[in-house]
Amino acid sequence: MKPFKIEVIETLSRTIEIEANSMDEAYSKVREMYRDEEIVLDSDDYIDTEFIEIEE
Repeated sequence: MKPFKIEVIETLSRTIEIEANSMDEAYSKVREMYRDEEIVLDSDDYIDTEFIEIEE
């Protein structure tokens, strides 16, 4: 047998609704919430799994 590499990519997604004065401010607030682990994606946010063969 010989080794093979398969990349597994799992996609999680959630839409966050937030009040802000601008899109930039909303983006910054959501990024900060994510960094501070106030937003944690889990199995309920699952969208897709992709498997990719890695050529050597």
